[in-house]
Amino acid sequence: MISEGHTVSHHPTVGPLKETDKHNEQIEMRVGSSASGSKAASVSDLKAQTKRQRLRARVQFATVCGSMYLAGWNDGTTGPLLPRIQTVYGLNFAVVSLVFVFACVGFLSGAFANLYLDGRFGFGKVIVLGSVCQVVAYAIEAGALPFPAFVLGYAINGFGMALQDAQSNGFVASLKDNPEVKMGILHAVYGAGALSSPLVATQFAQLPHWSFHYLCSLGVAFINTVSLIAVFGLKTQDECLAQIGQPAGEKGTSEKSPFNQILRLREVHLLAFFILIYVGVEVTVGGWMVTYIIDVRGGGPSSGYISSGFFGGLMVGRVGLLWVNKKVGERRVLFIYSILAIGLELVVWLVPSLIGGGIAISIIGVILGPMYPIAMNHTVRILPEWLVTGSIGWIAGFGQAGSALLPFLTGVIASKTGIKSLQPLWVLPYSSARA
Repeated sequence: MISEGHTVSHHPTVGPLKETDKHNEQIEMRVGSSASGSKAASVSDLKAQTKRQRLRARVQFATVCGSMYLAGWNDGTTGPLLPRIQTVYGLNFAVVSLVFVFACVGFLSGAFANLYLDGRFGFGKVIVLGSVCQVVAYAIEAGALPFPAFVLGYAINGFGMALQDAQSNGFVASLKDNPEVKMGILHAVYGAGALSSPLVATQFAQLPHWSFHYLCSLGVAFINTVSLIAVFGLKTQDECLAQIGQPAGEKGTSEKSPFNQILRLREVHLLAFFILIYVGVEVTVGGWMVTYIIDVRGGGPSSGYISSGFFGGLMVGRVGLLWVNKKVGERRVLFIYSILAIGLELVVWLVPSLIGGGIAISIIGVILGPMYPIAMNHTVRILPEWLVTGSIGWIAGFGQAGSALLPFLTGVIASKTGIKSLQPLWVLPYSSARA
């Protein structure tokens, strides 16, 4: 479903937007003419940037990377703590999986809310609101409250993450200076957050006050909130781009609201489904793999570090394989990565080796890493410029629900068949991603 990086001869299918053929042709012509025109304009605009503007552009990019670091930190936390949460609250696999259900509710609510909030309040206010939600959520979780209150924190957290994920991806997609590379770096920073948090969470999982790990998470979220306010100042995206010498992008002429236009685009929903499956696999591997290694392979308390190996591979793959994606072609390379991932999953499943499994999981992280940035870059190429930010926000926010949905389904199945069912279950999503 993802086209070659250089195959852009067909412009976005905006059929769902049209009311008449004439209106559809006008949109096609505008997208086509703006593609080359905006590219030429962006080159000249970037050359005209002052040194101060270039510095501000780097600071802005680093700040949105901070939001993605927090997202990775959050996703990498659950795996090492899950066995401890299960023990402390006395839960089976199905009930402990409610943390993923509540997170899923938060993600989906945030994805829908972002479409309205972005148009109503703008980039700066929405992304700060998302970070504040995570501060509140971690404060709830740090108290190790009764399980219903504890999982409520996951819903608030999911809502905040969806807003930040949507706004961060949309902002980077709107940049004219090497957006493909920056998208890869943005999601590599997510991998860095997911790499570092299991190192901390694994230690807290062995301590009496295990929930104090969420105080560390609260600190990261607070720093992120302060950084977002200081750098972006609650401004709209166009105002922030103007500060770095980049003019506002193309505006649509349709009388329909952007919300309505985005939800009518078939391409948006296909990409959102792809990201939902991808993110679901990614977080399921990082979340349930620790439990699998402990229960099936006889791993010890330090098994949580395997989760760090996976997310570390994710980080490396998103930057280190950029040249492979470009050389092989993004469509072809997705099939190659999926086939390799299935092969390595079979190794983890069928070869009873703790060390071999750990190495295979890390390599799976490397080859899964580039898929998300590839999908986001493809979105930028096929959609009208005036719908890119909102569309990417919906794709990222809706797709983030996969990080809760698939781990929950895994937990429900594991409660009936055992955690050993984890590996054959993962082969199916990889096959779906190839489709």
